[in-house]
Amino acid sequence: MNAPPIAYIFSVICLVVAALLVELSHEAVFAVALAVILVIAAITIPAWLKMTDQWNRAVILRLGRYRGLGGPGLFYVIPFLETIATVIDLRIRTTEIRAEEALTRDTVAIAMDAIVFWRVVDPRQAATEIENYRLAVERVAQTSLRETIGSHDLSQLLSDRQTADEELRATISRKTTIWGVEITSVEIKDIAIPNSLQDAMSRQAQAEREKQARETLASAEIGIALKVKAAAQVYADDPIALKLRQMNLIYEMNKDRGTTIIIPSEMASAFGVVSAVAAASLGVIPEDKKAP
Repeated sequence: MNAPPIAYIFSVICLVVAALLVELSHEAVFAVALAVILVIAAITIPAWLKMTDQWNRAVILRLGRYRGLGGPGLFYVIPFLETIATVIDLRIRTTEIRAEEALTRDTVAIAMDAIVFWRVVDPRQAATEIENYRLAVERVAQTSLRETIGSHDLSQLLSDRQTADEELRATISRKTTIWGVEITSVEIKDIAIPNSLQDAMSRQAQAEREKQARETLASAEIGIALKVKAAAQVYADDPIALKLRQMNLIYEMNKDRGTTIIIPSEMASAFGVVSAVAAASLGVIPEDKKAP
């Protein structure tokens, strides 16, 4: 790790002060000794003064043993005794994983893509328990994805991705916790299935939709039949209602044609009786009433 710019600023200040001491003290022993100390400090400041960003932690080893973490901000290390083994990034990172030709529990070969969101929560374990935690997370996520595929049916993976995401996250997290790595979430991007299986699933879905449509139509016909049966019962119990319905139907069929329809009724029959009585009083007998 390189020294921060402020370390070089302190070194320059020490050198300037040492030069002023030598010049103003006319080479006095005390001043020269102090100037030497300042020069040594100017040389060593960049070696022991370090700095990390807010999201980084430096793992410090003292004579090969873990001493502590440095940062964020300025911290120091003792030259020749302490070293910085590595710098751990604590931010959330993503790893893309893919399982090709993995078999589900119902022996269907599929390919699945997923994204793993993870971060280091214990820099000490990440630095001392495993050599390369980034590569380890990727390998564990890859194998866990295949395990998840093998423990589920294809229909489960397609219909309930959230449950599969959570199970995959728990599986990966259980293996990476001992390394100081936390799996925050896992999201399945895509599930690719063979083309032949896609055609079969499409035909199955089409058949299911057709079945539902026919069931809906049959239910509607049953409802209509029940309503017609109820209406027929009403008309059978009340003939006047049936006649009114007949007249309404005739009106609805001919209201836009501009035609006149004469329907025989009791009133017309009454007019016929009156005309017959009048003819008899006048001595007029219709032809059909005359004797042969």
